[in-house]
Amino acid sequence: MSTSTALGIGFRDIGPHSFDEFIDMATLFHNYPAPGLILGGYMVEEAKRHLPEGTLFEAISETSWCLPDAIQMLTPCTIGNGWVRIMNFGLYAMSLFDKHTGKGVRIALDMHKLDDYPELRTWYLKLKPKREQDSDRLLREIGEAGADICTVRPITVKAELLYKRSKGGIGECPACGEAYPVMHGPVCRSCKGESPYASEELRDISRIVYPMPEAVGTVPVNEAVGKRFAHDMTKVEPGHSKEAVFRKGQQFEAGDLCRLQHMGRNHIYIEQEGVGGDWVHEDDCARDFAAAMAGPGVTPAGAAREGKVSLTADLDGLLRVNTDALRAFNLGPGVMAASRCGWTMVKAGAEVAGTRAIPLYLEQTCHARAMHALENVEYPLFSVLPLRKAKVGILITGDEIYSGKIEDRFEDVVTRKVSALGSTVRKTLVVPDHRGRIRDGARALLDEGCDLLITTAGLSVDPDDVTRHGLIDAGAENLLYGAPLLPGTMTLIGTIGEARLLGVPACALFFKNTSLDLFLPRLLADVDITRDDLARMGEGGMCMGCANCTFPKCPFGK
Repeated sequence: MSTSTALGIGFRDIGPHSFDEFIDMATLFHNYPAPGLILGGYMVEEAKRHLPEGTLFEAISETSWCLPDAIQMLTPCTIGNGWVRIMNFGLYAMSLFDKHTGKGVRIALDMHKLDDYPELRTWYLKLKPKREQDSDRLLREIGEAGADICTVRPITVKAELLYKRSKGGIGECPACGEAYPVMHGPVCRSCKGESPYASEELRDISRIVYPMPEAVGTVPVNEAVGKRFAHDMTKVEPGHSKEAVFRKGQQFEAGDLCRLQHMGRNHIYIEQEGVGGDWVHEDDCARDFAAAMAGPGVTPAGAAREGKVSLTADLDGLLRVNTDALRAFNLGPGVMAASRCGWTMVKAGAEVAGTRAIPLYLEQTCHARAMHALENVEYPLFSVLPLRKAKVGILITGDEIYSGKIEDRFEDVVTRKVSALGSTVRKTLVVPDHRGRIRDGARALLDEGCDLLITTAGLSVDPDDVTRHGLIDAGAENLLYGAPLLPGTMTLIGTIGEARLLGVPACALFFKNTSLDLFLPRLLADVDITRDDLARMGEGGMCMGCANCTFPKCPFGK
């Protein structure tokens, strides 16, 4: 590598640029010659040196500090043209890779190569405050070291990162009126609450006081005889009733005047003529939303009442809620949906959710955006999943039980909960805390035709707790161990052959409700449980141990 001199000290060149030239370039681009940018120059040029000449490449920076600027200064890759990705892992590393094959190199600053460069080490590891660092010496050490303090290794970028990125379709945000990528949801990210600004003036008061179609007029009730109501009108008797006493389209009669005045209504809305295609009535909104939300096992419950449509369960089963899609829908202006907590058991005919528009008439653009959010989902917002009738095998582990020193109580606990959900116990085996015996017991239950294996105890941190080892030996796969639940932290979930697997910790003997009660319905509904599912259970994952237990009508596991 060639060198240049500055102030009588030899410095490595940065590609075609002398050290001093690159200092000037960095000052123009970055406002000052930041050490990270100068070091980044050496890193970029070293990465380029390892690519075949003529390679059309893209870049990844693993930090948002300084290094992306070096990439933009010395390569065709910029943030604006999309050829450089910032994946902020907080690592001082970057890569260049063939944009077609994904093959390239990753170069990273290696802290183990900094022993001969004390000021650089101090800067990198933040051993001193910035004001106490020797900036001149730091730049000299960077110029002397060049890329020698870095580690280079070949990499292959994941295939999903090689596709051409696109913003997708562009639409008008119904909340703020600005254009945005519709892939972000029913409203733009700023209107979702991600705006960086501490305060903004309300740009459109009509999103709080909703506009009305010109064809809808307001008339005093004493002038309304013979006209038709534009919507249901509700009477509330505190502690007694809440119901619609006037229905949309009903003709107003003279005898209705007193009833309306007792309801505190002195004016009513009437449709003087057709409202046109730019508006959607609340009843029509609720009907459309409910139809789009209803998945298998869920049905809209009749026509809209008071602007709302309820959704009910068609069968006994486990309610599944697409929480991310529900949140995206509720971020849209002028719409709402509310439901029971997901992953709870419901009976056929039970009301599981309800939806409506908030204003009396919703602008058609808002309606279309809400429908788009409902139609572009991985799975419907609300479903009721039937529980299969599993053939359960119970594998009870423990030397103390196997030897007869204590009486087993696990079989009764598990059998009772399995039976309550419509399944049967095919066979129960008791084995000692022995890896091989646990393996053989699991295989024996599979041979008996069991399609759900439930093991008990042996899942903690004691040296005798070898249940996991034996199950792995028996062929258990897709294992998740440990859940943010109290009680039930040491739960094990997975598969073994064609069967589902649930390892129940010993806490199920003491506590009335544990992880067993939360996971058993999901496994019987053939729901795959992921690490992300477990992580989401942390909030609400602590049983309060109430003296009068009301589970499942309580926050535990919700």
